Amino acid sequence: MPIYKVRLKCKREIAAGTMAFYFEKPQGFAYKAGQSADCTLINPAETDAEGDTRALSLASAPYESDLVLATRMRDTAFKRVLKTMEPGTELTLDAPHGSFTLHNNASIPAVFLTGGIGVTPVRSIVLQAMHDRVPHRILVFYSNKRPEDAAFLDELMKSRETNPNYTFVGTMTQMKESSHEWHGETGFISKAMLLKFIDNLTLPIYYIDGPPAMVNAMREILSAAGVDDDNIRTEEFSGY
Repeated sequence: MPIYKVRLKCKREIAAGTMAFYFEKPQGFAYKAGQSADCTLINPAETDAEGDTRALSLASAPYESDLVLATRMRDTAFKRVLKTMEPGTELTLDAPHGSFTLHNNASIPAVFLTGGIGVTPVRSIVLQAMHDRVPHRILVFYSNKRPEDAAFLDELMKSRETNPNYTFVGTMTQMKESSHEWHGETGFISKAMLLKFIDNLTLPIYYIDGPPAMVNAMREILSAAGVDDDNIRTEEFSGY
């Protein structure tokens, strides 16, 4: 797998405690929407037992001109260095990795069940699918505590305007703690919520990503509903 050096262009907060970092895309760098990269700091000012490398999903869609990495900003040496990086700073990418990518058979719907920072590969896949005008029916269920915590929420909601085959369902679990208005779903993703938008739960291919507890809960719901294990694809986001 090639190792690329990438240069930081800019960074910004995209949700409470969550930042996005925009890097120049190297010449010849190609990847599929939903893939990830092993990101390594170069000569960081500090380090700790967790090391200088993290596996991060590429939140950008392949058609976009920049590479985008987004992450929750925990108090680790890696995250502290990342947060204070100045434009022009370089890091290395060992990429691309992973098979959390949209299936080819357009007759089978794709359903994404995601929460928190697990949304990063989903953003990549959805934006690329809208750009390519794929014929797949795509449904995204995105769970957060509050709208303030939901990275890329506006983008994913707005994408509904460009493709009638795309359905976005946001849901919030702790709206009592929010200062924002929210007119979408509330509570955790459940079988009842899925059935509001999916007639036959056994038909789609499901993509589940987020914290391990959420991934396990979603898998249990789908298995109990009779969904074949071969139609469930998962990716856990832990320790980020």
